[in-house]
Amino acid sequence: MTYVSQAPLEKLQAYRQRMGWSMPWVSSAGSDFNFDLAYSRTEEQTREAIAPMLEAGAPPIVDHNANATGTDVTGYLTEGFGFSAYILDEGAVYQTYATTGRGVEFLMGYYGILDRAPKGRDEGDAWQVWIRRHDEY
Repeated sequence: MTYVSQAPLEKLQAYRQRMGWSMPWVSSAGSDFNFDLAYSRTEEQTREAIAPMLEAGAPPIVDHNANATGTDVTGYLTEGFGFSAYILDEGAVYQTYATTGRGVEFLMGYYGILDRAPKGRDEGDAWQVWIRRHDEY
């Protein structure tokens, strides 16, 4: 498994070191990779897509994550997440699977545990704001 992010490689490596991670993480900065997979959008596309949510009031997690990443809500929501699987077959690369949103929950082992706890994920009004980095407790 390889992780891909839009940030410059130096920034990714510094964050990976801070978190104590050892997984392979590469940068797609300067390429269309994330846009081709629809994991990233322009600010204009994002503003258009999130206008109804902003009118209704963004969930607290959106403001929380935007602040935690040093950007505004629109900037934060330009970057999505997803999971893709590929196969190399006789010199050609094929994408065999792709998902976004809640489709990536299978990667988060703790969700399955929380889903079986008495209060589950406890996703009330402060949905997911309880999630913190290991050095933020």
